[in-house]
Amino acid sequence: MPELPEVEVVRRGLDRWVTGRAIGAVTVLHPRSVRRHAPGATDFAGRLAGRAVTGAHRRGKYLWLTLDSGDALLAHLGMSGQLLVQPPAQAAERHLRVRLPLTGTAPAGPPAEAGRPSPDEGAAGTVTAGLLELRFVDQRTFGHLMVDTLVSDDAGRGLPSVIRHIARDPLDPAFDDDAFAAALRRRRTGIKRALLDQSLVSGVGNIYADEALWRARLHWTHPTETLDRERVDTVLAAARDVMRAALAEGGTSFDSLYVNVNGESGYFARGLRAYGRRDEPCERCGTPIRREVFMNRSSFSCPACQPAPQGARC
Repeated sequence: MPELPEVEVVRRGLDRWVTGRAIGAVTVLHPRSVRRHAPGATDFAGRLAGRAVTGAHRRGKYLWLTLDSGDALLAHLGMSGQLLVQPPAQAAERHLRVRLPLTGTAPAGPPAEAGRPSPDEGAAGTVTAGLLELRFVDQRTFGHLMVDTLVSDDAGRGLPSVIRHIARDPLDPAFDDDAFAAALRRRRTGIKRALLDQSLVSGVGNIYADEALWRARLHWTHPTETLDRERVDTVLAAARDVMRAALAEGGTSFDSLYVNVNGESGYFARGLRAYGRRDEPCERCGTPIRREVFMNRSSFSCPACQPAPQGARC
């Protein structure tokens, strides 16, 4: 599942290519993709048609586009969801679920990277500004789109009502380190389980939890109530460092399911130090990385650098 860096890469692409454009007649090709929009697909399409996109935002793993109606188009990518910006003439993707035509011209962004076409270059390389589509592609249909009303968050900014329980993420300038440290010590659980609790801290998933804990030299079962403030700050710093590094590489892609709005994969997989490296030598000490089962998933750590503590909590 995409985590904070991958979702932030997609948000930046949407802000570049979609903000400032208007949405045309929406086509819902698979009702499961709008299942969280309780009034149904017809209402979903009707509330988007003709609306202008005023911004692209994120909290944790949730994305939303603010609309000039005061509503928001909220997206969660699930396991395999993709938001792609394509020319309308581009052949439909195999798992295309929702089409949102875009009209108008978005504000100019930075030029496309060398060797990577911009999404409004046609097959012949001609710019087709104003003729773009936002496409929701989702192989496993665990992701979803919905239109929701905006409410004010604790800083007075608009937030979709259905995600107001989602905590801020460590890269959010308004993230409160003091409040996080205090809440963490009250949890009485394992540190990794706490990092995956989106009501405590958002955006951190299995990959970046393992990477942050490897950097912080903590085993994933370390009891949260025993962490002093220095250790909490170390974990936060490690999480921020690894997610910023992943952002710089476009996120982590293990297969074709996570891509940015141009369909490009991220390259941070080669920068992983623990996750997915079972039996490979730890880059600090050479001890083979171990894999352990955690919540029907895998946890990867170094037995020497991250010894399991007494009183471990899962």
